[in-house]
Order: sequence, then C-alpha cells, then structure tokens
Amino acid sequence: MVRKAGRYDREEVDRRLIMSDEVEEQGGRIFFSNIGRSMEVEDEIVLVSVGIDIGSSTSHLAFSRIVLERLDTRYMVVERTLLHQSDVLLTPYRGEDEIDADVLGAFIKAQYEAADITPESIDTGALILTGVAVRRSNARAIGELFSEQTGKFVVVSAGDGLETTLAAFGSGAVSRSGKTGETVLNVDIGGGTSKLARASNNAIQAIAAIDIGARIVAFDAERRINRVEEAGRYFGRRAGVRVELGEVLSQEDAQKLADAMVDQLFEAMQGGEMSAETSKLHRLPSLPAAPLPDVVTISGGVSEFLYSETAAEFSDLGPLLAKTLRKRLEGWGPRLEKPEQGIRATVVGASQYTVQVSGSTIFVHPLETLPVRNVPVIKPAIVFGDEIDRVDVAAKIRDSLARLDLGEGDNPVALCYDWEGSASYRRLDDFCRGVVDGLSAILDKGHPLILVGNGDVGGLVGMHCKLETGIRTLVSIDGIKLDEFDFIDIGAMLETSGAVPVVIKSLVFPDRHLGRASAND
Repeated sequence: MVRKAGRYDREEVDRRLIMSDEVEEQGGRIFFSNIGRSMEVEDEIVLVSVGIDIGSSTSHLAFSRIVLERLDTRYMVVERTLLHQSDVLLTPYRGEDEIDADVLGAFIKAQYEAADITPESIDTGALILTGVAVRRSNARAIGELFSEQTGKFVVVSAGDGLETTLAAFGSGAVSRSGKTGETVLNVDIGGGTSKLARASNNAIQAIAAIDIGARIVAFDAERRINRVEEAGRYFGRRAGVRVELGEVLSQEDAQKLADAMVDQLFEAMQGGEMSAETSKLHRLPSLPAAPLPDVVTISGGVSEFLYSETAAEFSDLGPLLAKTLRKRLEGWGPRLEKPEQGIRATVVGASQYTVQVSGSTIFVHPLETLPVRNVPVIKPAIVFGDEIDRVDVAAKIRDSLARLDLGEGDNPVALCYDWEGSASYRRLDDFCRGVVDGLSAILDKGHPLILVGNGDVGGLVGMHCKLETGIRTLVSIDGIKLDEFDFIDIGAMLETSGAVPVVIKSLVFPDRHLGRASAND
C-alpha cells in the first residue's frame, strides 16, 4: 500500500487503481478511475425520474427531469422539471383484499405511452404504496412487480413516514416555508390516511399520520356501503352510525361521520397532548406541541374538493370532509393557502425528491455488485477521536445489529458513519478493521460490505478495505445522510459521470389493523 508521511498519497493511489482497472476488468472505481467518464459532462447529471403512487383511493404517475450539479464532492439538485402527469385511476381491487394487478398494469403501460416515455429511458424513481393500499395482501408483490417493469432503478417503498415527507415536498409546503420564513402545516388527506407535516426554514420539523381518509367508508349509486375499513367502523361507532357492508348511508349519517373525522383530524393538526382515542388512531407519533403554524395547505385527493377543483363524485366522504374541514379552518387562525400540487403531491414528491447521487469519492468492487436494493441501515455510535478504537468500533456495530435483530447475518446491511478528523493510514486501518470485525457474521455469509459515509472519504475507506483487509465484494459511497431504520437502494454507476443514484426510503408493509403500523421486514 502506498503511504506518504502517515497518510495516503491520493494521486498515487488513484494512478494505481486506474492501472488496476485496465488489468482487472472487475476492479474498483475511485475518484476519476472510470475511463468512460467525461470531464466535460461529469459536473452535471441529468436524470429522468418517475413517481408512481398506488393509493387506497387513486393511482397515478408523474415523470420529471432532475438536474444535479457537483459542488465539491457532492451532487446537488439544481433543477426539477415536471415532464408529464398521468391520468388518475381509481385503484382497482379484486374483492376486499387484493389490488387488481392486471388492470393496474394496463393503466401504467398506457400512461408511459401517453407520455411518450419508455421504461428504458427512466433512470430512477420510486413506486410508493400509500394509505390502506399497503395493507392489501398482495401489496408487496404488486410493488416489486411494477418497480421491475417501469425503469432501470425504480424502487418500491411503503410507509407512512416516507409518504408524509414526499407529500410535504411535492405540495410545495417545504419550499414555501423557506421562501417566506413562515411555518407551514401540510395536511395530505387521501383515501385511507391523513399525513401531517410541519415545515419551517425549508425543512420538515415534524410529521404524523392518522387513520382518517375519504374512502374508509364508500358506497354505490344507491348509497349502499360497499367498502369499509376498520377505521370506518370506529368512526361509525363514535358517530352513532351503523357502518356495515350493504347498509344504506344517508346524507345525514355521512355528515355525522365527516364531523367525527374532522374533530379528531383537527386535534391531530394542533399537536401536543390529545385524547387517548385520537392517539390510538395515529400511525406515527403525534405532532409535538408547538405554536400555531402561519399557513395551512391541504393536499391529497380531498384537496380537489376543498379548493373546488372538481365537482366529480366518487361515492365516498371526500366532499363532506373537505367542506367540514374548510369551515373549521376558517375560524382557526392560520392562513389557508393552496398547495403547488393537490392530489398529485405524493407522486410529484416521489418523482422529484427521492433520489440522491453519491459522486466522485466512491469505490465499488466488482461493478456487478450494483445495484443493491432494500438494504437496512445501521448507524452505530462510532467515536472518531484522535485515535480510533478498533475493538470499540466492532462492539458498537454488533450492538446495532443486535438492536435491529440483524445479528444472525442472514441479510446484508448498510453501515452508515459520520467520519470526523484526518484520513491518516492508522485511523483508516483501525476503522476498517473494526468494521470488518463487527460485520463478520454478515460478511462470512457472502454478503457484500456496504458502507455509506457523510463526508468525502468513501473512496479511501473502500480502497483500504479491499487492499488491506482482503474484502473482495464491497460498495463504499459517501455524501449521503442516513439514519437508523432507513432502507437504502444503490443503483448501478451512471455512464460518463461514474456516480451512483441512491434512494433512501421506508419499507414498512403494515399489518392491517387500526393504529400504528408494524414492520414486517
């Protein structure tokens, strides 16, 4: 190994790796070692992205162009352009428990054709299963099926936290808070759940999700109930309305349901202490106590009624929810504003805000290791002092694996770390050997070593692991911020730039019950 004054000579290391690449086709890639990269275009990356939202009430798509520019060692999004928005489909079901894959697949194919976009031209994106749609028995299979058919690196995700976040970005609430300096509360009301996000200073400060939606009770043209979620029965009991399949739901009783739902939604919007009943409806922890927001925006399907965008009827509680909520908001205090996106907030968020790019300081060996998908993240509390304690690093990693029930090594994991201090040989060596020791149960079963740093040492760390510890299959990227309980997908290297697309997501497919979700992953 080449060292100079106790540190790596990066120019010499890079030279040796380029030579190594020419000899060994499956060699790693670090810095400018990809001979296919173009100095002319690598400072800018243009991606075509798709967002697909399969919700409990509706399903639709959005296509976007994302432009990223390199700032130092990181790629930052500088432009997002919406290319095409699909039609909106009422999510098709086979009976009560399954999404109709055939009808949904035909719809998705037709929307690609209408946009004049082929799956082969899609670089990245996300298919999001939202609301109570994720509780259907074939939800996971549906997501995996269509993510494989809709582009090179379209990932599947489900979970209230991610959906809430994407709606906050897609609705424009986050950017509005940055432009105006105001606190914005976005409430995304869909068919099965309502997602709340409080944003200020161009960032999300808190999120919540609650089992309140327009189609937790739905009915036919004769107003006979033909769909009931568990939350619908709860609100029926609360409002004194009989909610069962086949029962006729009068306009008066529908209004009682809407009143009860808005009462508890409004309580959730205010945050802080709330009734036990409202707490039990939450699928995520409730919003913390805080001063009233300056602005409220409503997105999701119900927003189309609240802002009078449509006079259509979908035989559900959407119009009554919108009317009742708007009346309550008018006397609350915060200013009601129209979002940038209403029903399409989540799908636009999925097409424009899911992807990050890890740039120049990465190391992958062999290249065929990528892509990797659905990898859980651990983030041990590693101490980066003047000296790094290899034994302590390994112990912290094992603690994290045990805490998340990943210690048996049956699945790969992504180790996230926040590097601090110099990248001297000794510090790198102690860190890397501690990592290999701590992940031995996983590596011994043939899984790749996957490292994600928040600094710009990903290439050096990966190179050291390969050349000094004997690890043969590894992915080391940086410039990405992760938290424990995240899942990560890392795509194959982009041609010319040598960067890799990264999607951080949730993979929570909940049990079908009232209240907070539980992960099956």
